[in-house]
Amino acid sequence: MSERTATVTRETAETSIECTLEIDGNGAATIDTGIGFFDHMLTSFAKHGLFDLEIECDGDLEIDDHHTVEDVAIVLGEAFDDALGDRSGIVRYADRRVPLDEAVASAVVDVSGRPRFYFDGNFSQDSVGGFTSDMARHFGESLAMNAGLTLHLDVTGENAHHEVEALFKAVTRCLDDATRIDDRRDGTPSTKGTL
Repeated sequence: MSERTATVTRETAETSIECTLEIDGNGAATIDTGIGFFDHMLTSFAKHGLFDLEIECDGDLEIDDHHTVEDVAIVLGEAFDDALGDRSGIVRYADRRVPLDEAVASAVVDVSGRPRFYFDGNFSQDSVGGFTSDMARHFGESLAMNAGLTLHLDVTGENAHHEVEALFKAVTRCLDDATRIDDRRDGTPSTKGTL
């Protein structure tokens, strides 16, 4: 199997980001976005997806967390898209349902190259630390649009920390499953011959 890694940088007036992703990693993470809870979620993303992930972000947090979270998701999505290449041999589809105490989140993904995003649910509190809860939804959307994923998410619960964390874990476990190489598969998993 070839190395499925990518390094992506993004420089705007709002953020400066460098991201390195290794899909076939062991869950190692070095994360610094300036938002403690977001760092925790991205570290969990790496750990539970067995992705090696390095993200350094300097964002305009004096305004709010929106640009940082959105742009990190954009860069991470671009890194997945680049690292997957033509997606040859991958499983392609996956679904996961992940509980965290009273909360439960579900993710269904098609690593199709056709970006679509759907979300159902609400967050019980407006924020967790310096992280606006609804940015978890927006993270999923930005990731899907830039990685070329069809991604369906839903969440229920009573505690926003648990709801957001369950979502991140459901997404990463789903991506781990869908991006695995299926040794039985020869070529791209599509009747079209390409994704």
